[in-house]
Amino acid sequence: MASEDIAKLAESLAKTKVGGGQLSFKGQSLKLNTAEDAEEVIKQIEEFDGLEALRLEGNTVGVEAAKVIAKALEKKSELKRCHWSDMFTGRLRSEIPPALISLGDALITAGAQLVELDLSDNAFGPDGVRGFEALLKSPACYTLQELKLNNCGMGIGGGKILAAALKECHRKSSAQGKPLALKIFVAGRNRLENDGATALAEAFGIIGTLEEVHMPQNGINHPGITALAQAFAINSLLKVINLNDNTFTEKGAVAMAETLKALRQVEVINFGDCLVRSKGALAIADALKEGLHKLKELNLSFCEIKRDAALSVAEAIEDKVELEKLDLNGNCLGEEGCEQLQEILEGFNMATVLGSLSDDEGEEEDDEEEEEEEEEEEEEEEEEEEEVEQQQLKERGQGEQDSMTPKKIISSQDSTPVPSPPVDVATFLAFPSPEKLLRLGPKCSVLIAQQTDTSDVEKVVTALLRISSVFKDEAPVKTAVHETTDALMKKAFSSATFNSDAFITRLLIHMGLLKSEEKIKAVPSLYGILMTLNHMVQQDYFPKSLAPVLSAFVTKPNRALDSCSFARHMLLQTLHQL
Repeated sequence: MASEDIAKLAESLAKTKVGGGQLSFKGQSLKLNTAEDAEEVIKQIEEFDGLEALRLEGNTVGVEAAKVIAKALEKKSELKRCHWSDMFTGRLRSEIPPALISLGDALITAGAQLVELDLSDNAFGPDGVRGFEALLKSPACYTLQELKLNNCGMGIGGGKILAAALKECHRKSSAQGKPLALKIFVAGRNRLENDGATALAEAFGIIGTLEEVHMPQNGINHPGITALAQAFAINSLLKVINLNDNTFTEKGAVAMAETLKALRQVEVINFGDCLVRSKGALAIADALKEGLHKLKELNLSFCEIKRDAALSVAEAIEDKVELEKLDLNGNCLGEEGCEQLQEILEGFNMATVLGSLSDDEGEEEDDEEEEEEEEEEEEEEEEEEEEVEQQQLKERGQGEQDSMTPKKIISSQDSTPVPSPPVDVATFLAFPSPEKLLRLGPKCSVLIAQQTDTSDVEKVVTALLRISSVFKDEAPVKTAVHETTDALMKKAFSSATFNSDAFITRLLIHMGLLKSEEKIKAVPSLYGILMTLNHMVQQDYFPKSLAPVLSAFVTKPNRALDSCSFARHMLLQTLHQL
């Protein structure tokens, strides 16, 4: 290490805060790559008697440095709180799991009994969960009360691994006579989606001691919300429920409202930007009337709630003497509805609890709501029609087979399952799903590339967005998406007539990152395309001249990008390294 680096490190360490059993290196921007880099940190740890909390946030720790720090922690049996968020800045994802394994093994060896583990803002993905899986299952976490994993990009796979580890921890600790009693769980911005949320809901139902659950921006729809609602009902001590920016719709909202009726300790409900809609809001209003007497905050902002339903919510809080904040901003009340809302609250002497209504969307006509409902019904009908078509294909295939053989009556006991019919490229591109992509077979990449007119930029963009929309962190799907993208884009970029600049422009428009005079509906989620681009930009066929353009637009503030912060971070990190 250069002398100036040592001097800089010494200066940073001079700012280290010590007190109350806590040793803090928070926010010192230490770059700990090697054992030598970590010498001063290790010295501080070793010399600290009675170490109960170690803060390493805002630094970057490599694999080798993690190993030697871990060695120092092996003798710190009194350690209870690990504040280890944002401690792998600039690291490759492959570096993080082994670093976490070293640190976790050290805590197990030390015989530590953790109360808090915070690994938030570390972009470790599903593989990173494997890095602390053993720790979660060990006696070191039998005493865990707070687990914070915000913005880690765990994905569905990571969520399932985490859920299994928590269940195993509860099983083992229960056998010891002291069941895991987790109180606070934080896992926002992780793309858990329905499957990840459902797996965690099962763990929550087993644990039963949660007081706070924070899972905003996870792409959870009503099946996952319903599973969580059922689990929350078992956790009678719940005080804070934060599911902001997921998608309840009526089904999820009604399920959650039923659970709220059974909970007696709830103080904070954050269902903002959750598409609760009017019917869901009315169900929540009923729950408010029946209980929730300790409620302090209720956020139902940006939920497409209409005037009458919003007024019902306001009327339902009349006896909530502890309420401090009611947020109904960004809904569809209209000017008259906003005034009525304020009048109702003034009648209860509760006008001060109402938040701003500056972003109210205005009162919509009933026919507009009907049109929205009709669109949803049409989407459901399309899915049903597709299932019917597939069933008809099965029946036709069976019928053709039957016509070539003597007719006979087959009992249900003799019948065997009919395999799924093959999928063609047009079907996949019209109704993309991971299952359909895999069912296209090993030649899916070649087939899609062959059947896409790469002289037409718009068709290439559309095909790419359809392919990337089915992206999952699970190996077979991830590989299929990457291989199909490579075949399509290699063909496109190698064509002399393909306009690369027009391609990136159209792609940014469809992603909602660039405005257009045309009315083009942006893709509902950017996660898949961002993860696919992260792979794409690393390939030889991708024109490096497009990287600065892509980087500039992905860097700009954008709400859709904010909800995919892990994927955005991964892409920007890759673009920076090109």
